[in-house]
Amino acid sequence: MGEPTARTERITAGSQPGTVLRCSYNGVVSDGYVSPVLANPAKPLAAAGAQDAADSFCASDSIPAANRRLDAPAPLALWHLASLDAPTVAVVWALAFAWAARVTLPAWTPILLALVAWPVYIADRLLDVRAAFRDAEAQPLRLRHFFHWQHRRLFIPFAAISACAAACIIVVCMPVAARERNSVLVAAGLAYFSSVHAGRVFPRFLSRLLRPLLTKETLVAVIFTAACALPTLSRAASGSSMRSGSPLWFLAPAVGYFAIVAWLNCRSIERWEAEEVCSFGNDSKRSGMFLQAMGVGLAGILLAGALSSNHRIALLVGSGAAAAFLLALLDRVRGRLTPLALRAAADLVLLTPLPFLFR
Repeated sequence: MGEPTARTERITAGSQPGTVLRCSYNGVVSDGYVSPVLANPAKPLAAAGAQDAADSFCASDSIPAANRRLDAPAPLALWHLASLDAPTVAVVWALAFAWAARVTLPAWTPILLALVAWPVYIADRLLDVRAAFRDAEAQPLRLRHFFHWQHRRLFIPFAAISACAAACIIVVCMPVAARERNSVLVAAGLAYFSSVHAGRVFPRFLSRLLRPLLTKETLVAVIFTAACALPTLSRAASGSSMRSGSPLWFLAPAVGYFAIVAWLNCRSIERWEAEEVCSFGNDSKRSGMFLQAMGVGLAGILLAGALSSNHRIALLVGSGAAAAFLLALLDRVRGRLTPLALRAAADLVLLTPLPFLFR
């Protein structure tokens, strides 16, 4: 199966920084915008060059140059395009759960989490691209997918090295009991990959029954939250690393709330990227996510108040509420951001617990 071809032609340069391209992609011709971060080879992210950026263009990520006003800075764009966002968020929340529960995690725990999350997300991006090559009706590809595919000769070896390093840490450092607990999480991850990339894995009647619970957003949120919280929950339950005043039942609501925020993040991204025609520069068009995000944020404030007797866990829940409010803000201003900036910002706002880790 050959790769899809993207023939591009620079047709104008508007008042905004960036380049307007006419793209012929698998026979579909459309005009669109390439971020100046990618289109300008003088910038750090543009190692792939302007032509790679042009080849990466697809109609779903295109925007009229005259109406877009804010693009992602080069470091933020690279953080997202290289799939470094998910490992960062996972490590921050894993350490935040430990901070809130007054648990001391071994130094290898966050390292292992990052080494596992990164190749998983790389594989997910590359499998999405291969699925799009096989099926013309597959979900539209984004800049992150093209970036991974164009640089797969770098990503695949680094992902393999990362996975091997994670395996070494598991064998050398992880206790046997922890391996048994984490095997359930691994099985859930494999089930997710099978359902998303290998078709239906459940009988038809069971798939219909579980469909509301087996959406991609829900599965990602649950598995991601479990991976972040499991190290702290297991040590908190054993009590071996607990200091005073942080019973497990205090931590459980915070974990559940983060799962909701993670779902909100995934759902917002899915809705934003599914918009066939965005209201660029016009915030009047509703995606339906603003009220949901505001509701999740308000629920977090109420939950933090209910948990105020444990100020660390209340602060952690409050940081999750702040992330929900920031997602609501992004929904309102999404017409003023490039798709790349919007997608990167959606993960950036999940780093709200970061200040607590330096206290």
